[in-house]
Amino acid sequence: MTLIDAEAGKTYVISGIDTGDDEMRSFLFRLGCYEGEPITLISKKRKGCVVVIKDGRYSLDNQLAEAVSLKCGDQ
Repeated sequence: MTLIDAEAGKTYVISGIDTGDDEMRSFLFRLGCYEGEPITLISKKRKGCVVVIKDGRYSLDNQLAEAVSLKCGDQ
Protein backbone atom coordinates (compact mmCIF):
# COMPACT_ATOMS: atom_id res chain seq x y z
CA MET A 1 0.00 0.00 0.00
CA THR A 2 1.23 3.52 -0.71
CA LEU A 3 0.46 6.79 1.02
CA ILE A 4 -2.12 7.51 -1.70
CA ASP A 5 -4.10 4.42 -0.61
CA ALA A 6 -3.89 5.18 3.13
CA GLU A 7 -6.80 6.30 5.29
CA ALA A 8 -6.70 9.79 6.81
CA GLY A 9 -6.30 9.92 10.58
CA LYS A 10 -4.30 6.69 10.84
CA THR A 11 -0.66 6.05 11.67
CA TYR A 12 1.37 3.71 9.50
CA VAL A 13 4.97 2.52 9.38
CA ILE A 14 7.02 3.26 6.28
CA SER A 15 8.09 -0.02 4.69
CA GLY A 16 10.14 1.53 1.91
CA ILE A 17 10.65 4.34 -0.58
CA ASP A 18 9.97 3.05 -4.09
CA THR A 19 11.50 5.50 -6.53
CA GLY A 20 14.36 5.39 -8.98
CA ASP A 21 14.94 9.12 -8.47
CA ASP A 22 17.83 9.66 -6.04
CA GLU A 23 16.92 13.32 -5.59
CA MET A 24 13.37 12.42 -4.52
CA ARG A 25 14.67 9.71 -2.17
CA SER A 26 17.13 12.17 -0.63
CA PHE A 27 14.41 14.81 -0.18
CA LEU A 28 12.12 12.33 1.61
CA PHE A 29 15.02 11.16 3.79
CA ARG A 30 15.70 14.76 4.88
CA LEU A 31 12.07 15.00 6.00
CA GLY A 32 12.57 11.90 8.15
CA CYS A 33 10.68 9.69 5.74
CA TYR A 34 12.55 6.37 5.70
CA GLU A 35 11.94 2.68 6.38
CA GLY A 36 10.68 1.89 9.88
CA GLU A 37 9.58 5.45 10.67
CA PRO A 38 5.96 6.07 11.74
CA ILE A 39 3.94 8.42 9.54
CA THR A 40 0.44 9.79 10.18
CA LEU A 41 -1.81 10.80 7.30
CA ILE A 42 -3.71 13.92 8.40
CA SER A 43 -5.69 14.61 5.23
CA LYS A 44 -5.85 13.83 1.53
CA LYS A 45 -6.48 16.37 -1.20
CA ARG A 46 -6.85 16.00 -4.94
CA LYS A 47 -3.24 17.01 -5.63
CA GLY A 48 -1.55 15.58 -2.53
CA CYS A 49 -1.76 14.91 1.18
CA VAL A 50 -0.71 16.27 4.56
CA VAL A 51 1.35 14.01 6.83
CA VAL A 52 3.10 14.15 10.18
CA ILE A 53 6.63 12.74 10.36
CA LYS A 54 8.67 13.17 13.57
CA ASP A 55 6.41 15.96 14.91
CA GLY A 56 6.73 17.89 11.63
CA ARG A 57 3.74 18.52 9.37
CA TYR A 58 4.39 18.29 5.63
CA SER A 59 2.39 18.57 2.44
CA LEU A 60 3.40 15.98 -0.16
CA ASP A 61 2.25 15.97 -3.77
CA ASN A 62 0.85 12.78 -5.29
CA GLN A 63 4.16 11.84 -6.94
CA LEU A 64 5.95 11.85 -3.58
CA ALA A 65 3.04 10.11 -1.84
CA GLU A 66 3.06 7.26 -4.38
CA ALA A 67 6.75 6.62 -3.65
CA VAL A 68 6.10 5.94 0.06
CA SER A 69 5.18 2.30 0.77
CA LEU A 70 3.39 1.59 4.04
CA LYS A 71 2.39 -1.14 6.42
CA CYS A 72 -0.13 -0.77 9.24
CA GLY A 73 1.27 0.74 12.43
CA ASP A 74 0.56 -0.22 16.03
CA GLN A 75 -0.28 3.33 17.11
